[in-house]
Amino acid sequence: MRVLVTGAAGFIGFNVSYHLLARGDTVLGIDSLNDYYDVTLKHARLAELATLGEGFAFKQVDFSDHVALDAALDGEAFDRIVHLGAQAGVRYSIENPRAYLQANLAGHLNMIEVARHRQVEHMVYASSSSVYGGNDTLPFRVEDRVDQPLSLYAATKKADELMSETYAHLYRIPLTGLRFFTVYGPWGRPDMAMWLFTKAIFDGRPIDVFGEGNMRRDFTYIDDIVAGIIACVDNPPADDGVLKAGGSISPHRIYNIGNSRSEDLGEMISLIEQACGHPAERRLLPMQPGDVRDTFADISAIQRDLGYEPRTTIAEGVPRFVQWYRDYHGLEHQAGPNNTV
Repeated sequence: MRVLVTGAAGFIGFNVSYHLLARGDTVLGIDSLNDYYDVTLKHARLAELATLGEGFAFKQVDFSDHVALDAALDGEAFDRIVHLGAQAGVRYSIENPRAYLQANLAGHLNMIEVARHRQVEHMVYASSSSVYGGNDTLPFRVEDRVDQPLSLYAATKKADELMSETYAHLYRIPLTGLRFFTVYGPWGRPDMAMWLFTKAIFDGRPIDVFGEGNMRRDFTYIDDIVAGIIACVDNPPADDGVLKAGGSISPHRIYNIGNSRSEDLGEMISLIEQACGHPAERRLLPMQPGDVRDTFADISAIQRDLGYEPRTTIAEGVPRFVQWYRDYHGLEHQAGPNNTV
């Protein structure tokens, strides 16, 4: 297949592209390379993809600009789309809401319009566990109501699901939405807790632990996320009038994709401390606006339909991330807070 991957320089987009290329598919990656976090990391990911041969092509374009997007895709052919590009981050959506309106609403519309006019075989797109808002019934099920978001980020992701349902109904486009839970691992995002904690420990600084440390997350290792995405890409929903995961009778389904374990935040920090070889000074802070106490994925739908089975525990995954972090930053392999980045 030739697959169009948006957000190809991002954490999940890079890893999905890498897997597709490694198995012999060709990938056209697009990304705006914005400065939400260090662009150097994005360029380093693209450089890694370039080492896999001529199967990877990249174009820098903002997919929320439909004129620029159409120009970039003119003359390009692709069979399926993996739409992972978005403006991420719950907390940043409070500071910069218009970035989410542009990237996550206009951008998503542009991509499903591409899928419609190109008559692609399937488009897989990123939603988020944030859509569950303050739902206190655990684990979160795709059948649960998700109309009380606690952040604008969550609201835009729910809106993406609604737009996708409309397009699947009107134009019979096969679409799959994935509600990602907390994804971590090598080549991760610098704004995520695991990176922030690891960096602070190596820098010899306290770590900021929100929610007074009383939080739980469904931490999901990147390799497990990629396996689920690829399984979805390879198996489009049928247009058969049968009820799909998420409740649609159109060719549109929604899955939770997580580790199906809700882990204590303190346990994750302890594993980072062990991997870094030094304890962290924990600075306990109150909950931040838009955040939730607990996340926990019910993955029974994607297990039933596609055989998805996460394999990596946080006890295995955290040391892998810390080792990658050391290597990426050229840190010496000794314990202590004196290895600064």
